[in-house]
Amino acid sequence: MGATVSSIWTGSGSWRLLLLFCGTLSFTSCAHDTYQDRTDLVKDHSEAFYTYLKANRVEAAIRENEQIEAMASQMGETVKKRAAQRNSNEATREFAMMKTANEAAASNWLALGQYFAIKKQYPQARATYQRVIDTYTNPTDQQVREQAARALKDLEILEPTPASTNP
Repeated sequence: MGATVSSIWTGSGSWRLLLLFCGTLSFTSCAHDTYQDRTDLVKDHSEAFYTYLKANRVEAAIRENEQIEAMASQMGETVKKRAAQRNSNEATREFAMMKTANEAAASNWLALGQYFAIKKQYPQARATYQRVIDTYTNPTDQQVREQAARALKDLEILEPTPASTNP
């Protein structure tokens, strides 16, 4: 048996190449799975958010969106660590995941604001839009902040605040 194992390693090299390929493939699929798992998790939380919102379970929807924000925050910490280690490929992947999670959470908050406006719960809608403006302060979040600011102005049409009606 020792000769057989030895001949595998000293033979034509095809077995070594196959073992190396399988090991690399296994490692690569594990790395990919991590990112795919995170993507799926963000998607699952987003789907749950909308399911709860449709069922008028606002508190549960908010918890789902807070989970997405927590994931984005954790990914942001990982990006900082990887950037310090100069592992740019991993940092780039983490940044992309963080950005995706951030965008999903911000979109969900905007949808929640719309939900409140449709339900004529204007104070909650205002608070939700203001949360977007206050929370998403990075330059890459400018578009979502602008959407929230426009939505706040639109709420003034539906229900002017006492301060805006005084001369």
